[in-house]
Amino acid sequence: VQLQASGGGVVQAGGSLSLSCAVSGRIFSSHIMGWFRQAPGKEREFAAALRRGSGNTYYADSVKGRFTISRDNAKNTVYLQMNSLKPEDTAIYYCAVGSSGIWNPRTYNYWGQGTLVTVSS
Repeated sequence: VQLQASGGGVVQAGGSLSLSCAVSGRIFSSHIMGWFRQAPGKEREFAAALRRGSGNTYYADSVKGRFTISRDNAKNTVYLQMNSLKPEDTAIYYCAVGSSGIWNPRTYNYWGQGTLVTVSS
C-alpha cells in the first residue's frame, strides 16, 4: 500500500486549503484512513479519520467544526478540507491507513510522505 499526499501550501489565517491523499494497493472497507500533523518541535498528532466502509468520521477537538474528512472509494482517495485556518494549524500533514485504532499514530500501518501547510498571521 502506498499513499501520496498533496495540496499543501501557504495560506493566510482564516483561509482554506484542501488536501488529498491517493492510495494505491489493496485496502479494504475495514480500514481506517486518517490525517495526522506534526508541527516543528512537536510530536505527531491526530487530526481526523474515517472508517472507509461506514464513513464514520472522527476529529481532534482542535479541528472540529473547521476540518472535514471525506473519501471517494472509487478513486481510493481521502480528502481533508480545512477551513478557518489558524497559524497553529501550521504543520506537515500526513495521511495514513490503519486497521485498528483511530487516535494513536502507532496503530496506522501505512503512511504518506507528508505535505506542508503554512498558515500566516
